[in-house]
Amino acid sequence: MEQLEFFEIPSPCIGVCQSDARGYCKGCLRNRDERFNWLEFSDAQKNNVIRLCKQRKRRRQLAYLKAKKAQILDERAKVNANLDFDSDTTD
Repeated sequence: MEQLEFFEIPSPCIGVCQSDARGYCKGCLRNRDERFNWLEFSDAQKNNVIRLCKQRKRRRQLAYLKAKKAQILDERAKVNANLDFDSDTTD
C-alpha cells in the first residue's frame, strides 16, 4: 500500500536546462523522458526519479573527485621527478 502524500512532489528542476553528452540535464540530472513526463508521473514514479537523480549526482561527484585525485597525483609525480636528488648527475 502506498503512503498518502499530503503535498505535491516538486520538480527537481533548478533552471539549468542543458543536456550533457549522455542525455541527462546538467541541472537536475533527469533524462529526456523523466523531464517531459514529470507532470504525468504518479507520486511513486516521481520519488523514484528523484532517487535516480541523487544516484546520478553521487556518481558524477565521485567521477569528478577521482579525476581531480589523478590530476593531483600526476602533478606531484612531475614535481617529484624534478627534485630527484638520488640520480647520479654529478661529474
